[in-house]
Amino acid sequence: MPRKELVGKVVSNKMQKTVVVAIENRFPHPKYEKQMVKTRKFKAHDENNKCGIGDKVRIQECRPLSKDKTWEVVEIIEKSVDVISTKEST
Repeated sequence: MPRKELVGKVVSNKMQKTVVVAIENRFPHPKYEKQMVKTRKFKAHDENNKCGIGDKVRIQECRPLSKDKTWEVVEIIEKSVDVISTKEST
């Protein structure tokens, strides 16, 4: 069975080698047809701490790396230029 892949936006990078990625799911309300937005957050493994807040990333399912972390960053699709990264580069 293939591994699941999702595309989302980094909302936090304050942890070492971990980022929090928000995935938005848009769907119409069953009765009123208004567009609804449901957001889920996943913790993903970022080995080299390259992701910054606001970056658009692709994450992939992997084996459990900790209690909450079962996803890893595969690639950075788009770097954010508006938000300055809170993590200092070493």
